Amino acid sequence: MKQISSIQNPYIKELVKLQEKSRERKKKGLFIVEGQREISLVIKGNYTIESLLILPELVSKEFIQSTEIEPTQLIEITKEVYQKLAYRDSTEGVIAVARAKQLSVDNIRFDNPNPLILVMEGIEKPGNVGAMLRTADAAKVDAVFIANPKSDLFNPNIIRSSVGCVFTNQIAIGTSEEVIGFLQKQHINIYSATLQNSNEYHKNDYRKATALVVGTEATGLTQVWRDAATQNINIPMQGEIDSMNVSVAAAILTFEAKRQRAFTL
Repeated sequence: MKQISSIQNPYIKELVKLQEKSRERKKKGLFIVEGQREISLVIKGNYTIESLLILPELVSKEFIQSTEIEPTQLIEITKEVYQKLAYRDSTEGVIAVARAKQLSVDNIRFDNPNPLILVMEGIEKPGNVGAMLRTADAAKVDAVFIANPKSDLFNPNIIRSSVGCVFTNQIAIGTSEEVIGFLQKQHINIYSATLQNSNEYHKNDYRKATALVVGTEATGLTQVWRDAATQNINIPMQGEIDSMNVSVAAAILTFEAKRQRAFTL
């Protein structure tokens, strides 16, 4: 097993760049993930782990064995090195360097003849992206599309806020036009969450192939999604404000669709 004890080690410096800079992650096709649950989900999601850095006093042999990582991929590090790399406050003593996947729209496949899809367009805050990925996992949607992304999917904050659901969902990234083209080709109904020309969300039937689309809180969905919609939908507001957190809105819409799908067509 390799050992690294200095934060000045060139490999550790490379990993710090991966942790901090989206440009480095995209350039090298790698990302950092920490935590035993998250790393287990990386493996379950068929991502390739390049190396596993461990703080021996915190990581059990059973966990290391469960990863089926080759001994040559294991690196023992010191507490100082771990703290330099760790993104979270809580420590579990294990960090993985994993290879990113090509998340093309063309790679999406459905086993369900009436898939339920969550689409998020131009979401800026990593925490909101992560929260919606958690909702998608909880509802077991068939796919998540990220249109016109503003955040790198493998941003540490998205991985953390999604509690690893980055790796449990079938995800594709593309332009709004690419995603709309895919949905239309697959004859999937598009329900765009917007105030313009919309009806209340609970008045629609989501039991057939359905894509639920949400946009930013500041500007909402772009016109292309409003024009492409089978139906624009809204969540009625009864208070003083006219919008809610986008991740909350996505959860309301998704679980309304799941509620309807509890009843057969």
